[in-house]
Amino acid sequence: MNLARRRANALSTLPHAEAPQSPLTRFDAEPRETNLVGALAHQLAQWGVEQSFGVSGGAIALLFDALSESPINLRHFRHETGAAFAACEAYFASGKPSVVFATTGPGLLNTLTGITAARWEGAKVVLISGHTNTGQRGRWATQETSAYTLPQDALYSKGPIFDFAVRMENTSELPTALQRIGAGLARPGGFIAHLCLPMSVQSGHLRRAAHPMPPASVPSIPDSSIAEIASLLKREGFVIWAGFGATKAAPLVRELVERSDARVFCSARAKGVIPEDHPNYLGVTGIGGHEAVAEYMIQERPRRTLVLGTRLGEATSFWDRDLLPSEGLIHVDLDPEVPGCAFPDFPTLPVNAEIECFLQSLLKHFPVRKRRSAVSNVVPFKEPVANAKPSPRSPVRPQALLDSIQRLVIDQTDALLLAECGNSFAWTTHYLRFNDPGRYRVSTLFGSMGHTTAGVVGAALASGKKAVAVVGDGAMLMNSEVSTAAQYGAPAVWIVLNDSGYGMCRDGHRALGVSDSETTFPCVDFVVWARSMGADGARVDTEDMLDVAISEAMQSEAPFVIDVRIDVNEASPLLKRFESLISQGGSKTVAGWAR
Repeated sequence: MNLARRRANALSTLPHAEAPQSPLTRFDAEPRETNLVGALAHQLAQWGVEQSFGVSGGAIALLFDALSESPINLRHFRHETGAAFAACEAYFASGKPSVVFATTGPGLLNTLTGITAARWEGAKVVLISGHTNTGQRGRWATQETSAYTLPQDALYSKGPIFDFAVRMENTSELPTALQRIGAGLARPGGFIAHLCLPMSVQSGHLRRAAHPMPPASVPSIPDSSIAEIASLLKREGFVIWAGFGATKAAPLVRELVERSDARVFCSARAKGVIPEDHPNYLGVTGIGGHEAVAEYMIQERPRRTLVLGTRLGEATSFWDRDLLPSEGLIHVDLDPEVPGCAFPDFPTLPVNAEIECFLQSLLKHFPVRKRRSAVSNVVPFKEPVANAKPSPRSPVRPQALLDSIQRLVIDQTDALLLAECGNSFAWTTHYLRFNDPGRYRVSTLFGSMGHTTAGVVGAALASGKKAVAVVGDGAMLMNSEVSTAAQYGAPAVWIVLNDSGYGMCRDGHRALGVSDSETTFPCVDFVVWARSMGADGARVDTEDMLDVAISEAMQSEAPFVIDVRIDVNEASPLLKRFESLISQGGSKTVAGWAR
């Protein structure tokens, strides 16, 4: 039986439920004596892993073969960084953990940017890498990976990059490693694991055993504490600051808003947690955010803010004290180290809890209201997209592009929308409106260029539906996986803001009063570029071409790149970011910057 047929047969037997799978599958009818990587792939499939991403290499040949023979889809990428970004976004698109595989030396190191982004974003990803065998270490083996050549603590220990990491030297270590990984995948929030396997360990034989995923455990809060928090909120009046950690609890957030009549605003990653057309919604904070939020907080001065699942870092708050209430924060987060970090000198009541469990308990103290009181409709968008409907104008204003995206992608389809860091992120956050959680993805934390250009492929493959990435031309040139998308038929769309340069850097240099002479580069024809790799595309020179191009992309069965020649004279909503840099000593003035 050929490889494609074996994979197809295996895939047809894989359950698609999100819950951990029963160990009783087709594979248990096979001989239970196997090599280590076969047992590992089998167990990962049992835990719901459906996608693996990476680049092959000699040191992981056996792992590569085991993944290709398993129910897990093996996606062979063009660069390990792109594979890691894709794995990150595959998790958020499907809710199922994903795998990254990488060979020794440069293969492993190439994954670290994407893996670090996944850690910061809160994804569940298992990195499996190769390692030089003991007898070859210190002898300058090709792509040697050992204590002689690479730092060990950062790569193979729990720390800033990994929640769990181990370099295995014997097959007998696998059960313990699987127990740790299974517990991490079961817990709420993100989990990044690294399992390093020398070739001698990959080929080691062992008797396969089932390792059920342990039940998830979450911090519990006494009912008396919930009652005190509810009393405090009802007595003093409050607003809600929703973050990405509240995404899965979106219905409960909305219910709390309805019962309490509290106003609510959110971080960029939480767009859609509360419908953005809700009368109590004030807008987004941070990069690309809306001035209406600070205006409301200054004018109304609510006494308390209930913070749900956001770190309140620079990209979300700019550490702007105008966004703070008059009395204090009640900050709910799974990570007990988060509350109080962003504003260490401001009164904060920390609540270590999973957002959904917390809200279920809190809602018991807020009865359903029979009649809503009249609320003021605070409009967060100072410049509605409707004011920039497409016209024959050239070059294309970003506002006109976003109007078309809103109408043809957000309002008419269920496609996922991802935004690259930089101007793309600022424009989309500011102007696009979502009424459902989880449809908008941005990396506001690690903020690596290339995250979305490659991540969109993982999102499209894992979700099985259209995923649209709004990206800059600089990021597209840095790290994209259009060729990979064409190979696997991923329903991915790239909308490229083509301004022949690093737009955010150019604008930032001007704002900071430093030279921007080297922030431009020769213009690229991304349609020709895309078609050379098996994708399709359309070039947009004038605004009246936008609707046709976007409609064609959304109907295309092939990956599609839209090359939009964007107007560089339109200032993006990034001034606050530049002001934050200036406050950190970047410059003395923002002279010449147009709001």
